[in-house]
Amino acid sequence: MSGRGIRGKVAVAGIGETTYYKHGQSPDAEFVLALRAILRAAEDAGISPREIDGFASYANDRNEPSRIAAALGIPDLRFSNMQWGGGGGGVAAAVGNGAAAVAAGLADCVVVYRALAQGQFRRLGAALPDPTVSGDMAYLAPYGALSPAQRFAMQATRFMHDHGVEHGVLRAIAMASYQHAQANPRAVMHGRPLDAETYDNSRWIVEPVNRLFDCCQENDGAAALILVSAERARDLRQPPAYLLAAAQGSDQRRGAPVMNAPDFGSGSFNTVAPRLYEAAGVAPGDIDVVQAYENFTTGVMMAIVEHGFCAAEECNDFFTLENLTAPAGRMPLNTSGGNLAECYMHGLGLQLEAVRQIRGQSCNQVPNARLAMNIAGPMVTPVSSLIMGSEETL
Repeated sequence: MSGRGIRGKVAVAGIGETTYYKHGQSPDAEFVLALRAILRAAEDAGISPREIDGFASYANDRNEPSRIAAALGIPDLRFSNMQWGGGGGGVAAAVGNGAAAVAAGLADCVVVYRALAQGQFRRLGAALPDPTVSGDMAYLAPYGALSPAQRFAMQATRFMHDHGVEHGVLRAIAMASYQHAQANPRAVMHGRPLDAETYDNSRWIVEPVNRLFDCCQENDGAAALILVSAERARDLRQPPAYLLAAAQGSDQRRGAPVMNAPDFGSGSFNTVAPRLYEAAGVAPGDIDVVQAYENFTTGVMMAIVEHGFCAAEECNDFFTLENLTAPAGRMPLNTSGGNLAECYMHGLGLQLEAVRQIRGQSCNQVPNARLAMNIAGPMVTPVSSLIMGSEETL
């Protein structure tokens, strides 16, 4: 196994994003948003977009690499990859796939990208208009369980019941994201702080776990990051953020119909997280800052537990606003505002924020941040996670 991993072989050299908009308010087509984010990532790295020769995305992105390559004038498209799985469970895996391509010599410069303009297409999470359904939905739809919020609330309710978790845990996660967004001018919720009273008085989305502020936003925009070899990254414009490890998958029978996994109250990371730490050569206590995908605050809670930051029975004491906020929190979480308060770009914005933390460029900078973790898509399957580090971690 020695030498087979990506640890220290690949780095993020550039990041880029568009303005983030509320759902349906982008003045540009989704494809144009994707191009703009990629061009900004290339500019950030100090390279020509024509040097890009690979693309990686996830969850059925509509913006095809061949079309992007043509629009950017790329002379040789060498690699294109799509990660399986719905929603944001594949965002860290897409970065890992791109890094693997660079490490294996399949491409020299890979862009990981995501663009969303939901007002131009069917709304994410809406009840499907299809005349027939199959798989899980064939069992759930007749009973009105149509949305991700409804499905995942069942798993979260089981977890909270089994471990005595109180609702204050979810409130702290939401408030931390909103607090970080107030220092981030890119955030859609910048200038809209959240206090405990407002959270507690917000309407239920799925009782008894998800209130309004527990749920991710719906946004238009695009984000991208550029991966190159570690050697090349050292000669480019920005301080490299090195990939130490990426892991994807899920545990036993996670996709067994219908909602019938043996460990039902789970975020799906029980086998993924140990592999991630082993490949990176670090432990939970080494991580300086965490960017965890918020489809819902419940998923963040479960994912953090399964990545070893606290035991399930410790949630009520661990998840406090003080512990979760930068710069001095025990585990600074979603320091850009995350999917709840910065933008819901299917989690790719969280990857960009991890890079900013490693560079020392975040609006909510954690002092001397050397190791950043990204957790992608709790409660879906497959899920994925990655760890980035500064040069001193190699």
